[in-house]
Amino acid sequence: MTPRPAPTPPPAALRHPSGAFVVLEGGDGAGKSTQAGRLVAALRAEGHDVVRTREPGGTPLGERVRELVLDPAHGPVDPRTEALLFAAARAAHVEQLIRPALAAGRIVVCDRFADSSAAYQGAGRGLGVARVAELNAWATAGLVPDLTVLLDVRAATGRARRLERDGGAGDRLEAEPDGFHDTTRRAFLELAEREPGRYLVLDAARSAAELAGEIAAAVRARLAVEVAP
Repeated sequence: MTPRPAPTPPPAALRHPSGAFVVLEGGDGAGKSTQAGRLVAALRAEGHDVVRTREPGGTPLGERVRELVLDPAHGPVDPRTEALLFAAARAAHVEQLIRPALAAGRIVVCDRFADSSAAYQGAGRGLGVARVAELNAWATAGLVPDLTVLLDVRAATGRARRLERDGGAGDRLEAEPDGFHDTTRRAFLELAEREPGRYLVLDAARSAAELAGEIAAAVRARLAVEVAP
């Protein structure tokens, strides 16, 4: 049985009054990078100061970790090492880029964050969602997004999109079988059910333009609540 997506979250006051932190999550092939680019362009066109970033990455150290942990040429990586590498890159990302940007009043749009580790390493690798979430809460000093947009995609759909995009020559995680990606999808949906006020769950099979409009509207609603008298 397919888990039911969480309802659209109502506008809520931002966790970071001096800035806003928006994260796009979802399985491989869901269109996160496309939607991050569209959202950043829309917000900048409205005059907002926006930082676009990604995980793993966002800093020189994070980009090096990305190469190490995702490139199949580096050979197999055991689950605990994988989880720790992601957490280390995330700690640097938060301290060096995300928190300073939020403190400066900027909007940060990030392609993946801690919930990806909970889904991929916690559920997909079998390390335990709660254990991996605790590790990343420590690594980020408790930083939580104001809004997490979950682009929900079936494993087979994501695989077909990756095949069309790059011929199937994906990274180590993208190359995992559909069963692995089905597990991570269920984990994402369960995380969303636990925090419906933080999540916006969207069917990623819809058109990119339609998704972009709904995502931008949700972000504007959050920002409007914060600036309202």
